Amino acid sequence: MEKRWTLKPSNSLVVQHLQEVLHIHPVICRLLAQRGISTFDEAKQFFRSSEEHIHDPFLMKDMSAAISRIHQAIQNEEKILIYGDYDVDGTTAVALVYQFFKKLTKHIAFYIPHRFGEGYGVSQKGIDFAIEENFGLIITLDCGIKSAKLIGLAKEHGIDTIICDHHIPDDSLPEAHAILNPKQADCTYPFKELCGCGIGYKLICAYASEYGIETTYTTELLDLLATAIAADIVPMNGENRTLCVLGLKKANENPSIPLKALRKIAVLEKPFTINDLVFVIAPRVNAAGRMDDARKAVELFLEEDEEKAKEIATILQEDNNDRKDIDRSITEEALKLAEEHTEAHATVLYQPHWHKGVVGIVASRLIDHHYRPTIVLTASNGKLTGSARSVKGFNLYDGLSACSEYLENYGGHYFAAGLTLAEDNLLSFTQQFNDVVRDTLPEEMRLPEIEIDADLQFNEITDAFLHILHQFSPHGPDNMKPVFRSTGVMNYQHYSKILKEKHIRFVMYQAGSKTMNGIGFNLAHKFNLVEEGSEFEILYHIEENEWQGKTNIQLKILDLR
Repeated sequence: MEKRWTLKPSNSLVVQHLQEVLHIHPVICRLLAQRGISTFDEAKQFFRSSEEHIHDPFLMKDMSAAISRIHQAIQNEEKILIYGDYDVDGTTAVALVYQFFKKLTKHIAFYIPHRFGEGYGVSQKGIDFAIEENFGLIITLDCGIKSAKLIGLAKEHGIDTIICDHHIPDDSLPEAHAILNPKQADCTYPFKELCGCGIGYKLICAYASEYGIETTYTTELLDLLATAIAADIVPMNGENRTLCVLGLKKANENPSIPLKALRKIAVLEKPFTINDLVFVIAPRVNAAGRMDDARKAVELFLEEDEEKAKEIATILQEDNNDRKDIDRSITEEALKLAEEHTEAHATVLYQPHWHKGVVGIVASRLIDHHYRPTIVLTASNGKLTGSARSVKGFNLYDGLSACSEYLENYGGHYFAAGLTLAEDNLLSFTQQFNDVVRDTLPEEMRLPEIEIDADLQFNEITDAFLHILHQFSPHGPDNMKPVFRSTGVMNYQHYSKILKEKHIRFVMYQAGSKTMNGIGFNLAHKFNLVEEGSEFEILYHIEENEWQGKTNIQLKILDLR
């Protein structure tokens, strides 16, 4: 489908000021301004992340109470249960916190709910386990803020809970001993966008600081944290950016045994990049919970023997291969069903046999084909359950809240959520959700958008420009890889051609410029714009392409017109 091109705004006065103090290309200054950077010191912090930019963990509400209660449990030899979600953020958080406290007490265990038998977050089965096994303290990670009833049940049985969660709290909070969540209205912690593993990391840092634990106990876990930050798609700015930079450095200079095993099984030979963590490591870790039992992922992250780590990584690789096969099959089936509802404002699909572990992925793929809020449901434990994904302009959590009378449970974010409902409510829910989307998603937002950071001439793509551009990495939300626009582009001597009937290999130039190579995936249907010889304009990322030992600049073309 056609896409909207939108040029991002930037404050011209800020751009001018940055040019004056930094003496760098105005386009680089524009990129910085768009990312909320307006001074020399802010730019220095952005480009030179270091430990000094990490906030004091005691600025987080309830931190002192949390570590004091943990210390009491360790001193009294109480049993501590580390409880986390089954995705990358949850499993890395559990492994990180468990590893740290395992060195201080032997009375510790971890619990990951089973996606199919228990569902997301704190479960009845999990609390029953804690009660039966006489745990005195539960530490939840990446979950718990919505589990008031079950945490209340634990309290009735004499179990205290410390919640480490980053999801939006309700007005009424669980009766926990301590709640670590910067999104609480009265929490003054300066950075609000930590992932669940990030909050777990702040917890162990606070404990180490208060009780004189060596800093190596925490810094050796930074590669786990970087994996969580990358995989959970949290904003890549502020403290997240600093922690991710430090974690990537650790992953490349002194990787943990589990990361080395995952690197080997994925045949990654170059240094880790943020893309490797998002698109190579994270799917293999997530596959454990999607296809079977996420405990395997935690066991891998805790493994200290290289051969055993390799064995578990191989199992995760097999799970991921199975996931891809099932994902492909269900996506094909779902696309056919979606074609029957082309006039709908939202896509809501249900089939009882669809695999619960991949419905979120399928929902995302459907949006690539039919750009509208999408919900994919399957049968589980006598109910319909599934995942929802949204588009820019429609707050999914608010949309589900408007239909809550038909839902038994739901939770999530602006762009992603999970939900459960009775089958009898499916038709009514679908109609109301469709109406909510119709009434709230602006008409102009119903085409996919490509946001343009800046206009650029080919002759401006110099070594000095690229040297600074590379330093914008690692990329993620609020610091996405810059998109550039070039106009007045022409096919160079008809060298551009179609590859594999789907893609375009570009050789192009602007008047008076050097030639540039580019690749445009799935753009062959627009080749006539290139071939006819007239000028066209392109949107692209700037990349380095390595071939036969040589590195060349290549433009990754996102769209043209």
